[in-house]
Amino acid sequence: MRSLLGRMIATVAVVLVVGCSGPSDGESSGADGGGSSGAVADEGAAAGGGGTAVDPDRQVITNASATLAVGDPAEGAQQVSELVESAGGRVDERTEQTATGDDQGAYADLVVRVPADALTDVLADLKELGEVASVSVSRSDVTGQTVDLDARISALQTSVTRLQTLLDAAPTTEALLAAEGALSGRQEQLESLQSQRALLADQVELSTLRVHLQPPGVAPPGGPDGFVDALGTGWNALVSAAGAAVVVLGVLLPWLLVAAVIAAVVLVPLRRARRRSATPAPATVADA
Repeated sequence: MRSLLGRMIATVAVVLVVGCSGPSDGESSGADGGGSSGAVADEGAAAGGGGTAVDPDRQVITNASATLAVGDPAEGAQQVSELVESAGGRVDERTEQTATGDDQGAYADLVVRVPADALTDVLADLKELGEVASVSVSRSDVTGQTVDLDARISALQTSVTRLQTLLDAAPTTEALLAAEGALSGRQEQLESLQSQRALLADQVELSTLRVHLQPPGVAPPGGPDGFVDALGTGWNALVSAAGAAVVVLGVLLPWLLVAAVIAAVVLVPLRRARRRSATPAPATVADA
């Protein structure tokens, strides 16, 4: 009887600990609030009691793009790659298109990752590689999201530690199975949050820069600027359209010849038959 009573008490204790150790909304909110309060306290301490201070732990994701006019896009892409690697970054994507018969068809596109504190210098150094046609930079503050993830990860780590302790001391099979199921669920949630936090940290640490390289004289995406540029763009469009028309004619010409032969074979006998049917028969002279 005492053994049964002891098992029942142990099982109830496992259920209570599992339920209390989960990262509920109230606990998450409390953890977030604690993290926010800690951040505010740190800011106050950094400010020294007077004036406004910038939070050194501010998390910002920076994305940038640039368009360069260079003589050789392939060579320019190599120079951009070397510039990024010398700044401590890396090249994630690189695409090059060689001109077929005209320099207007050559281009290169790169997606590079640059340390956030070196992005400004890298954008300035691009001017040495060619004519910078356009530059755009956008920033997104993810400090709140980072604090929330850190608080949730901390709560889950505490929950996992409690469940592991309870698992080691489980007195019955039922208590052991309950602790293992709860521990597995908490560990999955913890790994998912840690992956999100690692991705966020990578985006904050390394800014994303997209670079497009093209030969000089290519019309900008917004259209030609001025009468001379419009005239050149129109002439290029006319030449392209004429070339396309010649290609289409070359594709259709064999089919047109075959269609003409078939029409001649079918229509000529039909016309002859119609002419014969339209000729009136000679009148017969009745016998006197």
